[in-house]
Amino acid sequence: MERRNLLRAAVLGGSAAALGGSLWRGAAYAAPAQPGTGPYGALGSPDANGIRLPSGFTSRVIARSGQRVTGTSYTWHNAPDGGACYADGSGWIYVSNSEINPSGGASAVKFSSTGTVTSAYRILSGTRTNCAGGKTPWNTWLSCEEVSLGYVFETDPWGVKAAVRRDAMGRFKHEAAAADPVRKVVYLTEDETNGRFYRFVPATWGDLSSGTLQVMVAGSATSGSFTWANVPDPDGSPTATRSQVSGSKSFNGGEGCHYADDTVWFTTKGDNRVWQLNLTNSTYELAYDDSLVSSGTAPLTGVDNITGSSSGDLFVAEDGGNMEICVITPNDVIAPFLRIDGQSGSEITGPAFSPDGRRLYFSSQRGTSGSSSGGITYEVTGPFRA
Repeated sequence: MERRNLLRAAVLGGSAAALGGSLWRGAAYAAPAQPGTGPYGALGSPDANGIRLPSGFTSRVIARSGQRVTGTSYTWHNAPDGGACYADGSGWIYVSNSEINPSGGASAVKFSSTGTVTSAYRILSGTRTNCAGGKTPWNTWLSCEEVSLGYVFETDPWGVKAAVRRDAMGRFKHEAAAADPVRKVVYLTEDETNGRFYRFVPATWGDLSSGTLQVMVAGSATSGSFTWANVPDPDGSPTATRSQVSGSKSFNGGEGCHYADDTVWFTTKGDNRVWQLNLTNSTYELAYDDSLVSSGTAPLTGVDNITGSSSGDLFVAEDGGNMEICVITPNDVIAPFLRIDGQSGSEITGPAFSPDGRRLYFSSQRGTSGSSSGGITYEVTGPFRA
């Protein structure tokens, strides 16, 4: 699947002229969905949990910070952030980071085949500001520290094996990770105003204990070709990794990262953009840029965590904005999929689908209180596109 020039249809109810810019590159204009709608239709009224959903979808609360997870004796962590799902026999597991400092770490919730919560437990402790991360093909969770000279920790979603710090993946303000099983690398974002986009090339695929950290090298334009260069000193001291390679491309606040079908997407919150790298021909471009959308009509603001579904849809969570998760379809339509009311002091984090694609998990990091102790983790069930 190839997704190109999403800006063509970014304006719901807008016009082709509103988009403008060089990103068109001669592409035919694709008519957007009706105002406020997308492939799932318009959002309804807030449900009992304060979530606006399309028709046919329902929500439930799985966990609240500082309270016992439904049906367990485990107390859920504060400030839930990045997450992922893992198959567990006929059931599944959802893992979630804790973005607090100190004592960040990560926890997990286990579900039966019917979706009943059966247990919850800690999988990582003693770390700092664990923001996002990524799932590996060998079913571990990479939990990333969003602090200066932060580390990546490889964790076991089942909580059986001890977490391992992966020094070779570099020390910087880590945000998200996305594994590419074709090129056998892991892509990494950096949450700095002049952050970089990296990839880690393990010496042996499936073993992250050693390998080479590389950084993306490209011009200052919003599209073009790119290459990779080795980072001489991945430990980032005394020179930060982002400052070690001449010509490495700067990105304003790297956030979520997702790989699928020879393409990697990542978000930059500082300029509210979604970037797309075509890995088959080593080119990059903007997939979404709200500065090129008519004032007041941008459907997606505060871009943050990103994930994908089996249909090829991308789901992008907002940090602020309207507190929405927006869907970006392969047909270049962008629209809200859900919205949380009454939580303007929070952000949406950790979107991830259950293995069967029928349930979407995510959190409101600070809930209604606006505090890290007010986090809420949700599940949405409904007729997701196959």
